[in-house]
Amino acid sequence: MSKKVPLFIDGEFVQSNTSNWIDVTNPATQEVIAQAPCATQDEMKKAVESAKKAFLTWKEVPVSERARVMMRYQALLKEHHDEIAEILASETGKTFDDAKGDVWRGIEVVEHAANIPSLLMGETVENVARGIDSYSYTQPLGVCAGITPFNFPAMIPLWMFPLAIACGNTFILKPSEQDPLTPTRLVELFEQAGAPKGVLQVIHGGKEQVDFLLDEPAVRAISFVGSVAVGQYIYRRGTENMKRVQAFAGAKNHCVIMPDANKSQVISNLVGASVGAAGQRCMAISVAVFVGAAREWIPEVAAELAKVKPGAWNDTNAAYGPLISPQAKQRVENFITQGQKEGAELLVDGRDCKVDGFPNGNWVGPTMFSKVTTDMEIYKNEIFGPVLCATEVETLDDALALVNANPYGNGTSIFTASGAAARKYQHNVEVGQVGINIPIPVPLPFFSFTGWKGSFFGDLHAYGKQAVRFYSETKTITARWFESDIADANGPNMTIHLK
Repeated sequence: MSKKVPLFIDGEFVQSNTSNWIDVTNPATQEVIAQAPCATQDEMKKAVESAKKAFLTWKEVPVSERARVMMRYQALLKEHHDEIAEILASETGKTFDDAKGDVWRGIEVVEHAANIPSLLMGETVENVARGIDSYSYTQPLGVCAGITPFNFPAMIPLWMFPLAIACGNTFILKPSEQDPLTPTRLVELFEQAGAPKGVLQVIHGGKEQVDFLLDEPAVRAISFVGSVAVGQYIYRRGTENMKRVQAFAGAKNHCVIMPDANKSQVISNLVGASVGAAGQRCMAISVAVFVGAAREWIPEVAAELAKVKPGAWNDTNAAYGPLISPQAKQRVENFITQGQKEGAELLVDGRDCKVDGFPNGNWVGPTMFSKVTTDMEIYKNEIFGPVLCATEVETLDDALALVNANPYGNGTSIFTASGAAARKYQHNVEVGQVGINIPIPVPLPFFSFTGWKGSFFGDLHAYGKQAVRFYSETKTITARWFESDIADANGPNMTIHLK
């Protein structure tokens, strides 16, 4: 009999009374390894009441004591790092190294949460008027909630509840129903770290449970990571209920390759960034834009991509694992077929991929198209699989126009030896996170994660028919220079943070 995943309500793990259970399967075998409950209305109401009650006392706990909980928690996460990664790999299909990276990036956020006292300092001005001083405090909101996706079941929950709780809020987590075992283990360790009863609740389920959180008046703020359609839905419904909402949504990340770039660096980085984690990450590079003579490198990229092999999580030779579900596999294969019909040239075909010993796995091999145009479905949609689309332009200005016309704005990168080209690209591109000579510009926790346009819906800006930007946004630039005309002045590694 498969394991039944518990809820975590009022400081205790409890079995749900629901009659509606969701199978959790191993993506490499289709074996049912657990069942996640769809929490009942009564169970969700108990979670809310517990979070409301706990907030009244937790918000009064000195901030240094809250920070110490996070310090103990990060120590436990490090101690159990490989154990968590093995759980994560078994239910997501990620390779063990990839799973360990997932866990570690979450630990980095908890370490940041342990520094929360300095981040909560207010502001003061003496004599704003004669004999009058002014000051501000940073205060917690109350009950917050997080709705997290399947692709990073350690990192993304750890983006959310540690920081919210360290700030004095209480939190309700609704993790993905496709891989709930990893979040369950995270919560067990959080309890061991000394987290007081009620500051964290965990409910499981699908749309009904999400709607409950969006409609429940006691929930003051919602964080979400997932697809565009669901992100838009959560943003609209949550804000209609007067909640604060931040919804990180889809992406179509472009990598611009200039002809003066280091070719070997481009090829090795592009292969890993396009098919790593089976392409199931919002920061994957899914479009390669070859500028001018760089188009001559396309066959070499395809040849290297064809060498990449997927496999089971404990196969040390595997580059990536299976897709999360048969439905996800079918969706990706449908896009590959659609790309052929639309006239793109299929250089590497990942359909009909076989992995020895795992005939039922959700395998899709590395795939690459060339001659992709912006009117094709494989360009317009986030495929969320190991598929790279190559397109060609003549100049850097053409590349900028192409990227800026895309409705998404999560991440992008440029490979070039020219400091002038790098500066022009990072300054003019309408994307929130920009890498210079690195493929995936993911910032560390003490920087913002800043998708723009259709990749983010939230307090700073929303996306309807066009991008709306209020006052300012943050662009994170991460640069690693090879040989450029400003490398000597700035050193070989440079990170720029612009606001």
